[in-house]
Parts: sequence; C-alpha cells; structure tokens
Amino acid sequence: MNKLTYTIIFCLFFWISNAQEIAVLQYKGGGDWYSNPTALPNLIRFCNQHINTRIKETPQTVTPSSIDLFQYPYVHMTGHGNVFFTDEDIDNLRNYLLSGGFLHIDDNYGMKPYLEKELVKLFPDKRLTELPANHPIFTEGFSFPKGLPKIHEHDGKRPQAFGIFDEDRLVLLFTFESDLGDGWENPEVHNDPASVRLLALQMGANIIKYAFEH
Repeated sequence: MNKLTYTIIFCLFFWISNAQEIAVLQYKGGGDWYSNPTALPNLIRFCNQHINTRIKETPQTVTPSSIDLFQYPYVHMTGHGNVFFTDEDIDNLRNYLLSGGFLHIDDNYGMKPYLEKELVKLFPDKRLTELPANHPIFTEGFSFPKGLPKIHEHDGKRPQAFGIFDEDRLVLLFTFESDLGDGWENPEVHNDPASVRLLALQMGANIIKYAFEH
C-alpha cells in the first residue's frame, strides 16, 4: 500500500470512531514499555479538564505492527531499557507516522542508546533534531518559553526535546532528561511537588493538543 492508502485508513478510523483514544506502544526487546502505569490516565483526565478533549479515560495498548495503530492520533512510548523493532514493525510504524500519526517517546531513563539505533532503521534518511524553544508545541495550550521543563534530574543534564519531521510536520517527539511520564504519575509514586507535576501535565497537554491538531 502507498502513503495515500495509509492516509485514507488513518482518516477512516478517525471518522468511524465516536471518541478520542490514545495508546501505549508495546514494543519488543525486553524494555519495560509498561512503566508509569498511572501516567497516561492522569494526563487524559488533565487534558479533558483543561484543553477540551474527550479522550477515553483508559489508554489502549498497541503493538508497532498492528493495523490498530492507525486508530490513535497519539501513541506514547516509554521505558528504561532495550528497544527492538522488527521489519514488520518498522514498515507499519513508518506508514502510520507518514500518514498522520504521532509518536511521543519519553525516556524514563536509559533507553536513548537503544532507541537511536532503531530510529535509524525507521527513518534512514532522517535524524533527530532538537526543537527550538519557539516551536509551536511549547505554546499550544500552555506557554513554555524556555522549552521542555525539567521534571526529574537523571544525569543532571538539561532537558531536551528532539523531533523527526515529515516535511514541516513533527511526526515523532523524543523527550530526554525530563521524564514527563514520571511527573504525570500519581503524587505518591515519586513525591514530586505539585508545581512540578503541574508543569509535566501542562507540557503533556501541549503535546496531545499538537498531535490532535496537526
């Protein structure tokens, strides 16, 4: 199937569905794709309350090779360890992204070296590019004039948001040294201050809004 066919599939799933849904990517390789179990439900509630979305409260789980991937305008990926995409995963995931989908990869600490080699397989002719602080994703609903907020220290490096683009559209976002997902979790999980959790949720809402509207 060509790009137009996949775009039609993506749009048909959108048209048939009466409610918005988002999903977690269940990838291979042994990495803990299931980490931060309370993160997306909390983000969904925040978005429904503050940016007028109508997302189903329970996120779905989807594999990179599944046709079901095309049901979701936003797919979240996280973890600490190894990531591996098969050839079938790569073909389907690439078609999903190029036909209108959006993948947000949030490094939960330690997945970057494993991820980078798989992204070369996914887009051999593209590289992760750091997003400037004036990119629209930082102003979609809430203003982040300095770019990606710092939620957890990890290695003490500055937070960075990297992207892969198809023409002018951001199709893949990789958030690094920030750990937004930890900030979305229930307060008792990491004991983050309310102000830090709010920053994480607001940035998450911006990402959801961007994915839905672009």
